[in-house]
Amino acid sequence: MKAVQITSYGAADVLRVNDVERPAPGAGEVLVAVEASSVNGHDVIVRAGELKMVSGRTFPIGVGLDFAGTVASTGAGVEGCQVGERVWGMVHPRQRHITAGAAEFVVVSADRIAHAPEGISSAEAASLVVAGATALIALRDSVSLADGERVLVRGAAGGVGTAAVQLAHALGGHVTALARDRHAELLTGLGADAVLDYGSTTSDRIGPFDVIVDTVGRELHCYRSRLAKGGRMVTVGLSGPALAAIAASSVHGSRRIRTFSANPDTALLRDLAGHVTSGALRPVVDRVYPLADITAAHQAFERGGVVGKQVLAVSA
Repeated sequence: MKAVQITSYGAADVLRVNDVERPAPGAGEVLVAVEASSVNGHDVIVRAGELKMVSGRTFPIGVGLDFAGTVASTGAGVEGCQVGERVWGMVHPRQRHITAGAAEFVVVSADRIAHAPEGISSAEAASLVVAGATALIALRDSVSLADGERVLVRGAAGGVGTAAVQLAHALGGHVTALARDRHAELLTGLGADAVLDYGSTTSDRIGPFDVIVDTVGRELHCYRSRLAKGGRMVTVGLSGPALAAIAASSVHGSRRIRTFSANPDTALLRDLAGHVTSGALRPVVDRVYPLADITAAHQAFERGGVVGKQVLAVSA
């Protein structure tokens, strides 16, 4: 089978589409015939060698956190899914994988998949797994957004950002999106009550906000100061400066900055599918690339400046 692998740490050109042996599911595992995967920040960080403590120094390393496809076979003891059913899911972000979601087949624990939502394609489903799960955990579980609260979404045009705008709106928040001005019409259509151009809007000119969802990972202390009394801030844009700001916020003041690593299980994926089915969350895809163009997909992700996700079409 074909699988994308990292052959050495570095830029996007270290990625290769290799012929590898098709995996087989063990007890409690499911083999999924992958139809689509997407590019996430985690993939880029692993490829660049910034998570060597997890990924190690032995190559090749599999690429792709999320996937959508159909169940090809199941291991012993698996219940609740049948061969041929459409599913979506995610490999474990803190484990090393020789092959991962960007491959023709992937083996995962049965508690890491759920039935994919009806009415959307596999490419659209794959675009929502990590982005949607991250946004849902951030808003519902991390900061417990309440109806009527004022929400700022930084980096609102990206994969997590577009999902956060929609879910914050669905949860009753008054949503301000911070993004490029040219994306204002689309973000308003996703549920933003206001869209501010990040190029001309400084943090001291906005707010206060009850909740801030940050996907950027920079200048966190500036935005933290824009929290109202009792306000909460969560960032998923991890970097060295972001980690320093998170640590400082836990010591100085009550408005600490939260963070987490999205690691959805079946229950969360079911909840996410419910938001898709209800119409509260819809996919936003920038472009779909064939698996052979994985390098171009990673380069597009790193350039930024687009709306939504880069998706890989693994099979028709």
